[in-house]
Amino acid sequence: MNRSSGVRNLLSAGLSKLRSHPDSIPVTGSREATVIAVSAQKGGVGKTTTVVNLACALASSAEMRVLVIDIDSQGHVASSLRDSLRPGRVSLSEILLEDRRDVMDAVVDTAIENLHMTNPDKSLAETESQLSSRVGREYILKSAIANARSHFDVILIDCPPNLGNLTLNALVAADMVLIPCDMSILAFEGVADLLATVQTVNLRLGQRLDIMGILSTRVDGRTRQINDVIGDALNDNYGDLMLDTQIPINSAIAKAQAAGLSIFQFQNRSRGAQAYRALASEVVSRLNISIQPRAAL
Repeated sequence: MNRSSGVRNLLSAGLSKLRSHPDSIPVTGSREATVIAVSAQKGGVGKTTTVVNLACALASSAEMRVLVIDIDSQGHVASSLRDSLRPGRVSLSEILLEDRRDVMDAVVDTAIENLHMTNPDKSLAETESQLSSRVGREYILKSAIANARSHFDVILIDCPPNLGNLTLNALVAADMVLIPCDMSILAFEGVADLLATVQTVNLRLGQRLDIMGILSTRVDGRTRQINDVIGDALNDNYGDLMLDTQIPINSAIAKAQAAGLSIFQFQNRSRGAQAYRALASEVVSRLNISIQPRAAL
């Protein structure tokens, strides 16, 4: 074999490798999901609870396929739905770190019709730091969900309660961000920090991340004075970004989570169930999605 033939063979092998790179995974579905990152910079504001019950409410329509991607190493999404989870073998860390860039490899079914999720992954805490050395680390999840977008109507990403590499990946991968905020000063301040991060992501990384809205959570009817103070501050500062729906403190929500069930499976007619059903309707309205609702969960 002469030298020129050897060069041609090397180039051919290189092009073949490039075509088979994980970033070139083909799109195999026909849907076009909206990706919503659910993020808060303070823990305990009902972030995961919102992801779980919003996902279940959206999936109650036969026309909506929902995927929950849990990138929080605590794995509370799986804990909250453990009675419905059907475990799989591929972890999200494997997808993010080992060039297995198709999230669909980590997607598992649940016993809830139309609802799917990624495997719980405790090793995501280590993955967070390992991503720091990756070239283009902010875009890894965005690449990994390209095919998943074609199989679902809505993808919800449960983010860690910080602004690390995993949360940044979620914000870059998302079309919109939903921000839960309980009635506390720390949560209120966290909203400002997150909104500043969204602006930075858009300006520096060339994204078009929009704000789905700010959701008032853990609203306690017994503490109306502090509710009014925080509520007025939120409305004064963020106006149209505030969602109409408010999630109350409701014992049924906590009991459902402890039982590994959605609020609808646990107590369908509770105030918590009514609130999350209202949130799903508001989200669908803001997304301008046309669906055919089934009977209530």
